[in-house]
Amino acid sequence: MKKLFIFLLVSLSTIAQKTIPYGNNPKAGHYAAIRGFQMYYEIYGKGEPLLFIHGNNGSIQDFKNQIPFFSKQYRVIIADNRSHGKSIDTQDSLSYEQMADDFAALLDHLKLDSVQVVGWSDGGINGLLLASRHPKKVRKLAVTGANLTPEPVKSTDAWVVENEYHVIDSLSKLPVNAESKRQLKLHRLLVNEPHISHAEMNKIQCPTLVIGGDHDVIMPRHTLEIAEAIPRSYVWILPNSGHSTPVYYKTLFNSTVLQFLRTPYRKIEKEAKFF
Repeated sequence: MKKLFIFLLVSLSTIAQKTIPYGNNPKAGHYAAIRGFQMYYEIYGKGEPLLFIHGNNGSIQDFKNQIPFFSKQYRVIIADNRSHGKSIDTQDSLSYEQMADDFAALLDHLKLDSVQVVGWSDGGINGLLLASRHPKKVRKLAVTGANLTPEPVKSTDAWVVENEYHVIDSLSKLPVNAESKRQLKLHRLLVNEPHISHAEMNKIQCPTLVIGGDHDVIMPRHTLEIAEAIPRSYVWILPNSGHSTPVYYKTLFNSTVLQFLRTPYRKIEKEAKFF
């Protein structure tokens, strides 16, 4: 009977996790009036603050595989980026620097001096810029699928960039409304930015885990380039993986990032490189 009771509790807990409306949860959702717009965010769990940042055309929902895992040990903070989800912004332009500064302002709004950060794709770019532009705000940083430049071949698969231009051309022919304007803004961001120098990466003071797939839309050599430009970094290239490491490798991704966040950074040099 006791085993059956425990089984039922675990089953109910699992069902509850699956039915939590991440990104549309009145119990966890809040708005912060910052930098000219209302930024929507949700908070789960208790403990040390851990900020997640999603990618282009994404939302809080993108980290549904990470929120229940990390909220068991951290206070997970996750927002809809500017011009995404419930964070409405009607301006015609958008930049990664703008979004990184939004997250610094969100942390000020929450009265948090510093947090650990996990970013995916454009969220990885925002994480790098947050750590570079506001170094005291980030204790540790893990980014997957980030890039420093939009240049095809140098950083990004050429087919992806070509496809983005086709998407932009198609969007330009649609009737002008709020959503078509938003989509144009987001897709133009992908082909026009970022433009981040190695000098900016050198400003990142926190330990950083730079992640990518060996068949990512971001070239693995570029992922390695990012890691080499950050003074205290590790690099992790997942085999047989594309861009969506937090989705298709969620269990391995979660456990590896958790270990990185919980383990002190180790400087590996001289004879230590043999081990």
